[in-house]
Amino acid sequence: MDATFLVAGSMIGSGIFLVTSDMARDLGSSGWLLVTWLLTGVITLFGALSYGELAAMFPKAGGQFVYIKEAWGKLPSFLYGWTVFTVIQTGVIAAVGVAFGKFLGVFFPILVEKTLFSYASVNINGANIVGAVIILLLTLLNTRGIQYGKIVQAIFTSSKLIALSVLIVAGIAVGISSGYFGENFTDMWDASKTTVVDGKVTGIVDLLPIALAIAISTTIINSLFSSDAWNNVTFIAGDIRNPERNLPRSLFLGTFIVTILYILANVAYLGLLPLEGVPQGADVAYTRESVEAAGIQFASSGRVGTSAAYMLFGNIANLLMAVLIMISTFGCNNGLIMAGSRLFYAMSKEGLFFKKANSLNRFGVPAWAMWIQGIWAILLCFSGSYNILIKFATFGSMVFYIVTIAGLFKLRRTMPNAHRPYKAFGYPLVPFLYLVFAVLICVSLTLFTFWDTAGSIVLVLVGIPVYYIFFHKKQQEV
Repeated sequence: MDATFLVAGSMIGSGIFLVTSDMARDLGSSGWLLVTWLLTGVITLFGALSYGELAAMFPKAGGQFVYIKEAWGKLPSFLYGWTVFTVIQTGVIAAVGVAFGKFLGVFFPILVEKTLFSYASVNINGANIVGAVIILLLTLLNTRGIQYGKIVQAIFTSSKLIALSVLIVAGIAVGISSGYFGENFTDMWDASKTTVVDGKVTGIVDLLPIALAIAISTTIINSLFSSDAWNNVTFIAGDIRNPERNLPRSLFLGTFIVTILYILANVAYLGLLPLEGVPQGADVAYTRESVEAAGIQFASSGRVGTSAAYMLFGNIANLLMAVLIMISTFGCNNGLIMAGSRLFYAMSKEGLFFKKANSLNRFGVPAWAMWIQGIWAILLCFSGSYNILIKFATFGSMVFYIVTIAGLFKLRRTMPNAHRPYKAFGYPLVPFLYLVFAVLICVSLTLFTFWDTAGSIVLVLVGIPVYYIFFHKKQQEV
């Protein structure tokens, strides 16, 4: 149960309450919107089912880092760890921490209204400081023993699962009588892309089959980001009882539960709000009329979850949704901080990270690895660039998922007699389909959102000279 809570808790952050707005503008179709979320769930489940075999084969701290090392060697595994440290884990920890601060600003507006200081066009306010403090507190808590992190994870994951379920049930119930289901599911397969420049609609283009396929393959990065971090549980394999049995099970259960909740949340949104809308402008009062006019496509600041809650609860929606997102982000960051440190500990044991990180404190926790991770994440809170880093991180995550699952095929060939307490469900079809989906998405992103993916590729490649300058000689000596 603890491992399943970590999977679900790490996956559910603030994304499910935000990204549907962007996706609705990209697709303009309720049917294809739900198909994209369903496809996201299928891809994630296929990945989790494939990882289950690797997790059972190598139930060690470090998870995905270990799988890549066993299949492909030290350099590829270092490049994965390098990317996780510089961006994937720490960048997300920073962004989630600052998101907590921004929603705390709903109760204490001074946190977001007043710029404390600026540098190089980056404005720092109270939300950045709150994000840093949250990271500091959770890091300190988790250095006192994994049991404290487990308790926090269980409490906050349970809370957000219950709260999200209430939003779904109430939303669908109200939606049945609101008329929006009928409106949104009429011509539900007619897709279009809405282009917005400076807050104004500059064009709406119907999407024919090829254009629709491209739109799905690029906008799915939003839902994939919201569903990411499911692999974090593999990082703490060394702290899980009977990992050969419990890791594959928790990977499946956690991703399955979140997939169902995410699809139903979008059904609830479609029952409470019209899909299509028009920009309302920042100065328009938050009323039922303005929320309905904005629709899902132009929910205020992209906060479609808040707009949906407004249709249910009225003026207190902002407060309720702020509490829900704070619960989500707090629990999400706890899981990320707990898991990430185990990966860096495993890297250090292989001579591929700071030497100090290769130690456990008196509570059996890799405290040095945790503090190194925490300090870098705190610095990113004040960089102003973590949102850009997340774009890099999402593509990078997908690339390394491909590398890892390709390694499953290699290990079946090079280690045919290895002990496999669990074998990947549907092998070779399920892992192969994951690779097909993931490669197509990466190719599409490279072709149509080149600069975001180029940044990710450059970041990975920078790790090559870092490896040869700082770690390769040590590996030869070993």
